[in-house]
Amino acid sequence: MPIARLKHIVRSRLGERGSIVHSVGTLVGGTAFAQGLTVLALPVLARLYTPADFSLLAVFTSLLSILSVVACLRLEIAIPLPACDEDAANLLVLALASGFGLSALVGLAILFAHARIVHALHVPAFAPYLWLVPIGMWVASAYAAVQFWSTRKKKFTRIARTRMTQAFGGVGIQAGTGMFGGGPFGLLCGYLVSSGAGFVGLARDAWLHDRNALLSVTPGSLRRVLGDHSRFPTYSTLEALANTAGMQLPVIIIAAVAAGPEAGFLLLATRIMAAPMSLVGSSMAQVYLAHAPEEMRNGRLGAFTARIFAGLLKTGVGPLLFAGIVAGPLAGIVFGERWVRAGELVAWMTPWFILQFLSSPVSMVMYVAQRQRFMMAIQWLGLAMRIGSIGIAIRLAPTCLAEFYALSGVLFYAFCCLAYYRVAEVRWSQTYMAIRTAFLPLFVWLIFGMGLRLLVLSLTKL
Repeated sequence: MPIARLKHIVRSRLGERGSIVHSVGTLVGGTAFAQGLTVLALPVLARLYTPADFSLLAVFTSLLSILSVVACLRLEIAIPLPACDEDAANLLVLALASGFGLSALVGLAILFAHARIVHALHVPAFAPYLWLVPIGMWVASAYAAVQFWSTRKKKFTRIARTRMTQAFGGVGIQAGTGMFGGGPFGLLCGYLVSSGAGFVGLARDAWLHDRNALLSVTPGSLRRVLGDHSRFPTYSTLEALANTAGMQLPVIIIAAVAAGPEAGFLLLATRIMAAPMSLVGSSMAQVYLAHAPEEMRNGRLGAFTARIFAGLLKTGVGPLLFAGIVAGPLAGIVFGERWVRAGELVAWMTPWFILQFLSSPVSMVMYVAQRQRFMMAIQWLGLAMRIGSIGIAIRLAPTCLAEFYALSGVLFYAFCCLAYYRVAEVRWSQTYMAIRTAFLPLFVWLIFGMGLRLLVLSLTKL
């Protein structure tokens, strides 16, 4: 009896299975473990690998991000949207086929134009690892497709398990290879595993439980469903390409232009800031996409989005603010003296990541509301802003490329916040109430961060 009562209390606090709070909690639990393991491993990896090794990882992750995000022609994003499973199954097959086909094309391009691609990148040290790109592209795109099928089925527990598998596999390979002096190859292979591990498990689960829907796929149904969702390949692919290229192309340019391993410092700074953001933000995005279509049909999208905004403010902005305050003095202590520059970049990137954290989960409203054309325009604007900022920095302040990149991110995501929440029809009064309820936790994080920063600075002067 006491156990049954305890179970009832826990459910009343966290929400019943299938509720928004339960969904977020499940995903956050798995993501928390994965991100915690990744963050704990960073000081070890920073001592096993050099900033130059991390620079090559930055080039690899940038290329992989740009290519894998368009590999499925964004049809994976549409999987949770149809009312019937048969249409969703067609989208899953289309996404997997597109991912495999485009990855094969990239592989052929690397095979026959290897030297030209290396020359275009202006990073000669990356030449021995270029063949890993099409493999990583296929693995990441395939995992994304089956993950969105699991999102449709609200199997957030299974998704959480795959994130833990990815963390174990990626960190294990990177640390193990680094201990035996494997060089940047270990960093790259570890990232590849962390991008796609868990695909087989999710695919097997889909086949076991949704076989009838998957067997209903025919060439005719594929053509029909592709026509019904043509907005995704037509607009969303270009939008995703612009969005990812806006974030990743400057990293490749910095790796090619900047003196020293600046891209490696930028990558480590990004990893530090991405940990608290991914902990809640990516989970919120999946849950938002799973619930938003129904909320929109019922006329509750604005209120639902306002609740998501309030949750983001309370759970993620504080840790990001804290990280930005303490990273400068702590970077040399935690990661080693050669990584002090990464701590400086964290402070510059904090406003950018806070605004990205508040906007990215709600960006799914653009797909739900069928505003792909507007979304594409926003992302191409972001690409122009980022590349333009790097171009200005190369001419005016070549030693501050990363700082200009960070400032462009602040301006872009501020605009994104205004656009996404407007489309979601969130009222200013709802925004004000969300900020008001989040004020106390944000203030606590601010005071805690300032206190720790002053303490560390005083100890380092002794």
